[in-house]
Amino acid sequence: MAHTVILATGATANWLGQENEMRLATTGGGVSACAVCDGALPMFRNQPVAVVGGGDSALEEATYLTKFASTVYIIHRRDELRGSKVMQERLLSKPNAKVLWNKTVADVLSANDEHGHEVITGVKLTDTQTSEESTLEVGGLFIAIGHTPATGFIKDSGLEFDAKGYVDLKGQSTATNIPGVFAAGDIADSVYRQAVTAAGTGCQAALDAEHWLADRDLI
Repeated sequence: MAHTVILATGATANWLGQENEMRLATTGGGVSACAVCDGALPMFRNQPVAVVGGGDSALEEATYLTKFASTVYIIHRRDELRGSKVMQERLLSKPNAKVLWNKTVADVLSANDEHGHEVITGVKLTDTQTSEESTLEVGGLFIAIGHTPATGFIKDSGLEFDAKGYVDLKGQSTATNIPGVFAAGDIADSVYRQAVTAAGTGCQAALDAEHWLADRDLI
């Protein structure tokens, strides 16, 4: 029997579900779910790239990519962005940012490069209003349509979750609403989702758990 538990099962990026998308994402072929992680790689520099999404995360990633890419296309299925006005203004002020309205990705196109490695060459788009199809040539595709915390196995545990489904932490600690249960990393973080921040909260959770045990003379 455990006196304390630290939950650290993370979160997974939401994907479009295209077969080529997943293959290229797992083989380093130019599809990614984290612009901050991969956007500065040489393969994306001075290349046109696309970001799928319309919320703050997508706008933030697209803004970051404008530092490296020749053009950053934001592919959004509606005729207005969902992100905050400040984030929209920041992105749209960039001369190499362009929004493609009312578009969805129907397929991810690829070819082998000079080394025989399969890489993205573009995306096939479908207009959500006219159903017209078009092709956009890009050297990178970044999916920014949210993450899903890995909390399915604890949905009926009595733990409290925030509006986005992440474990709700109490105050400045890693404590949950259940005494002795702590959470660390992306399972409780809908904002940063970085390895370094997850590692930091892992340390915090270990200290919180140790203090909790010590206060009850369990160690």
